[in-house]
Amino acid sequence: MQQRITLKLLPSEAANESVIQQYAAQSLGVSASAITGFQVIKRSIDARGRQAWIMLTITAFVNEPFSQRTVKNILLQDVATATQQVIIVGAGPAGLFAALKLIEQGIKPILLERGKDVRARRRDLAALNKEGIVNPESNYCFGEGGAGTYSDGKLYTRSTKRGDVERILNILVQFGAQEKILYEAHPHIGTNKLPEIITAIREQIRACGGVFLFEQKVTGFLIKDSSIYGVETASGDTFHANAVILATGHSARDIFELLHSKNILIEAKPFALGVRVEHPQSIIDTIQYHCAPGKQRDDFLPPAAYSLVQQVNDRGVFSFCMCPGGIIAPAATSAGELVVNGWSPSKRNNPFANSGIVTAVEVKDVIQFQKKPSPLSGMYFQQAVERKAFQYGGGKFVAPAQRMVDFTQGKLSSSLPDCSYLPGITSAPLKEVLPSFVAASLQQAFIEFGKKMRGYFTNEAVLVATESRTSSPVRIPRDGETTQHPQINMLFPCGEGAGYAGGIVSAAMDGERVAENIVALLGA
Repeated sequence: MQQRITLKLLPSEAANESVIQQYAAQSLGVSASAITGFQVIKRSIDARGRQAWIMLTITAFVNEPFSQRTVKNILLQDVATATQQVIIVGAGPAGLFAALKLIEQGIKPILLERGKDVRARRRDLAALNKEGIVNPESNYCFGEGGAGTYSDGKLYTRSTKRGDVERILNILVQFGAQEKILYEAHPHIGTNKLPEIITAIREQIRACGGVFLFEQKVTGFLIKDSSIYGVETASGDTFHANAVILATGHSARDIFELLHSKNILIEAKPFALGVRVEHPQSIIDTIQYHCAPGKQRDDFLPPAAYSLVQQVNDRGVFSFCMCPGGIIAPAATSAGELVVNGWSPSKRNNPFANSGIVTAVEVKDVIQFQKKPSPLSGMYFQQAVERKAFQYGGGKFVAPAQRMVDFTQGKLSSSLPDCSYLPGITSAPLKEVLPSFVAASLQQAFIEFGKKMRGYFTNEAVLVATESRTSSPVRIPRDGETTQHPQINMLFPCGEGAGYAGGIVSAAMDGERVAENIVALLGA
């Protein structure tokens, strides 16, 4: 017999399988020997009180042989000789999962990635971190796996209505992710683990007969009678296919400019902009786990995270991509522009906690900054802030920074705390770096956040500018049902760069959705 139960356990108890088995037996009114094993269905932390608890939902096997969880693997076809093929521009989560879905249905994907594979990418990231040299085609945003590969690997999404989250997680486990992502309330893979998974997906796509090419930057579209039939790349190559999926990510500004220059409809959309905030992890642990003065968090608890939101003058300010035990990284894609992001290794064992704290930027906010408003106004606005941040940093991607309380009081920080950002930080008045309405919103929000999390508002926290790539400032429109572009037949905008996703899982689900629509249209 199998019984599903929920247990409320101390962190140390939840880490001990025999203790879990004993509590399960007590809950079910049977002897401990009757429990032959259990599968974890859901695991979360309840830290609302002085004592943090682990909430564990399990399926207990009672008086029957225990069986391990079955991971639902997808079945892929050999598409080497398939007559129908689809070009996928971009090998981020949207592009990769679209490719897998097409292979499932017998369609050959041709994946074109402007950047390098994950191994070669590491050398370019090292040059960016240590020497302040950015490769515009290979960086934290561009390359195999997209921005997600080296930006943490968090798998939490609220976009559950857009697709099958469980399926996406199962596929990641199939390609090497730990099984715990299937039941953790906020699953996380880690920057150190994701490259192996991305590599495994690439090798499987090729093994099935799909085409996967690197350093193939798309520079032109082949269109006839309002239908796309191929693309051209910077290397001079031409590729033809039955459809084209555009999954280029939120930082492919050249793609937005290419579309605009060809009079292919794009739209300005709201986005968010702000700073990355870093605290010592011990401060966040003390706040979230209610640690006694001078006490560290329980050894059986993970580094604490937080989620914050505040309305300031009818404008939302919120935390984004919170990285406990993490590192701030330079995420620029061009010289002279400074962008920061955050990531965590799988163990989340770094001494700092960082999070983007950003405020909403509406289309009306940016129109006034352009002499001639266009669908690219938000992109140019975003770019201008990044360039100003680079100037205030002084070059080599050194970032302008300010202590939190100093920022709210308009004081230049006379010193800065230790920071995980490898290129380095320099004291600067962030009110002058950021647009005035962004700075004003953040100043008030930090004070309010300090009321919600006692101890958060402190000069031990440092603000690093600028967090500007939380989402795309441009939307590539598409039909709500077919997901085709309204002007160009068989062109399918997809994922975060097109404005239809906001993270690894939502982008993967969008890639699958677009692929399913292509299959239906092609009659495969």
